[in-house]
Amino acid sequence: MTFDQLSAHYHQPLFDLISESRAVHLSHWRGEEVQRCSLLSIKTGGCSEDCAYCAQSAHYSTAVEREELLSLENVLTAARRARSQGATRFCMGAAWRGVRDGSEKFERVLEIVREVSQLGMEVCVTLGEIGPVEARKLKKAGVTAYNHNIDTSPDFYPEIVTTHTFQNRLNTIAAVQESGMSVCCGGIIGMGESEADRLGMLEVLSNFDPPPESVPINCLMAMPGTPLADQPPVDIFELVRLIAVTRIALPKARVRLAAGRTRISREGQALCFFAGANSIFYGDKLLTAKNPAADVDVALLRELGLHIESKVTINDECLMTKE
Repeated sequence: MTFDQLSAHYHQPLFDLISESRAVHLSHWRGEEVQRCSLLSIKTGGCSEDCAYCAQSAHYSTAVEREELLSLENVLTAARRARSQGATRFCMGAAWRGVRDGSEKFERVLEIVREVSQLGMEVCVTLGEIGPVEARKLKKAGVTAYNHNIDTSPDFYPEIVTTHTFQNRLNTIAAVQESGMSVCCGGIIGMGESEADRLGMLEVLSNFDPPPESVPINCLMAMPGTPLADQPPVDIFELVRLIAVTRIALPKARVRLAAGRTRISREGQALCFFAGANSIFYGDKLLTAKNPAADVDVALLRELGLHIESKVTINDECLMTKE
């Protein structure tokens, strides 16, 4: 979609926008199903990048302590627990600028992926910048999707990160697409960007070829010690509008209501689901930020008449997961 098209959708009366996005959603998805994803930080803190929102950056003094790459046994324990709690996708994140073929840490990640991929869930990783060789090896090891968010618009990006460029992000996404892995790519709102920046981000995402398979929409979790620590919460109607336009622009993508849900009311989350969100991260923590407790999420979904997705498709094979 073009910027002007996205803007026309975004700025129509809210109820008209939600009605449109709901119709698009129901034409492509089962409206009552929500995917639950589990996210585990397999390597925390000490990142060389200066992303202004991130408590894991070595550039800022935060409460996050640097930890080494988790052992295979610890990751498998977490993955099995996630599966038993209803996750159909297991995501693993590492606070690195990137990984390169032949390095010890990349070989360890490949081993972890090979083992986790045997558990019957989609496997998603986010490891920073990678190239074509790394992408192909990750896919061969069993990675279903690679997460690499563009965060915001190309114009606003230099205000948030200076240690790499927006084009660096696009280069990694291109390598992922060439490998045949699905792309999980979204952004963060509430960092001081304008509505135009949010739509500019969506313009980039909607013109990926192929489009991203999942689009996480994160609300900034203002972390003490980071440059964005004093940013106010996102207005709920602005979030709902963005969710709705994302659903219209990317009808076949999972729109994931990601970080920041602890700052969104139950009613606000319900509006987001109605407008087109159909995936959440669950668990008490997302990397280093708080997240609603799993039982709280289950209670909310049940009250709304929504169901936890219980099937996952990997390489065209439909698998059942434990409830």
